[in-house]
Amino acid sequence: MKPRIFIWSILFTTALFWLTTHTHWSLQWFTTPFFRHALQWSEPTSVHGAGLTPEEQNNIDIYKSAQLATVYITSTTVRRDWFYQPVASQSLGSGFLINDDGFILTNYHVVSGSSKIQVTLSDQSQYYATQLDTDRSDDLALIKIKPKKKVQYLRLGDSDHIQVGQKVLAIGNPFGLEGTLTVGVVSSIGRAIDGENEQRLEGMIQTDAAINGGNSGGPLLDSNASVIGINTAILGRTNIGIGFAMPINRAKALLDDYKAGRTTERPKGGITTEYVAGDLAEALGLPRRGGLLVQQLFRGTSEEAAGIRSATQVVDIGNVELGIGGDLIVAIDGKAVDREDALVRAISQKRVGDTINLTVYRNGAALNIPLKLLRPPADVG
Repeated sequence: MKPRIFIWSILFTTALFWLTTHTHWSLQWFTTPFFRHALQWSEPTSVHGAGLTPEEQNNIDIYKSAQLATVYITSTTVRRDWFYQPVASQSLGSGFLINDDGFILTNYHVVSGSSKIQVTLSDQSQYYATQLDTDRSDDLALIKIKPKKKVQYLRLGDSDHIQVGQKVLAIGNPFGLEGTLTVGVVSSIGRAIDGENEQRLEGMIQTDAAINGGNSGGPLLDSNASVIGINTAILGRTNIGIGFAMPINRAKALLDDYKAGRTTERPKGGITTEYVAGDLAEALGLPRRGGLLVQQLFRGTSEEAAGIRSATQVVDIGNVELGIGGDLIVAIDGKAVDREDALVRAISQKRVGDTINLTVYRNGAALNIPLKLLRPPADVG
């Protein structure tokens, strides 16, 4: 019996040696006869990304260039506590470079009352800034740093030709989160809001691009990477998709005054208006082409001095109250009124002492009224 076991052991060892050294085999080869009809497994094919859409690429390209010119502003103010001891406090905001000399545009409320303004660039280099000029009525400020190297800056666009529905991009430092991009559209134009210290800001751009604390002073850009507004305010304390930007053409006026060595003194409108046209205008007995229907007139203003008439009664149209009986402004300096912010834009391009010519519809007839722009009273704007 033992010789037989020995022989079988020799044969088994020889066969195992031959299989492992002279045959290309695998577990799959061994199990194939048993699972021939089973589902065959194969390695999944690699899936490649579908790529970026043209709009996504546009957003990326704009961000890569614009964020290099967007700055982070830390403003330090000093107040006194109950014991009359100086206490420093800091506020955060944004701004953007407009030339290679280090000129920066931002909001007035970002730097007002500051004893020290610190600017941080995208590469984290820091500079102290000096304040060159301000326009409190439009919440604008021009500050300057002395860059030690070449800096990226933004191109200023034209806010007079923006349209509701066009894409906009906001860049800033909300809640200290540097270089944040949000994207939206122009939701409306010509909005009037109450800014800081109950100051009224007119002709604002409304957008649904998210704007939060720390975004103030940052750029609102169009799809060509041109600045069309300066992010200024939101409705409420947190973002709900309703933000406001100051049109960039207002800042251009500030820059023109600074270059000319003039003191910035911008006139303000002394009336509130509603734009009416088409069927609504006809229903009110007004020209179909429409215009700005005067609602309220403030005392001591240019419009009061010129004899502009406000509404004499209020009617309900749907769920909205509308004042009627006042003047309808149909043209400004000979140009037909075709948008709700037409008067605000016209006044914003003028200085105190300038005159604009209004064409108004009153009692079935057209009248030409010269409007000399006076310094607004303290309780207006």
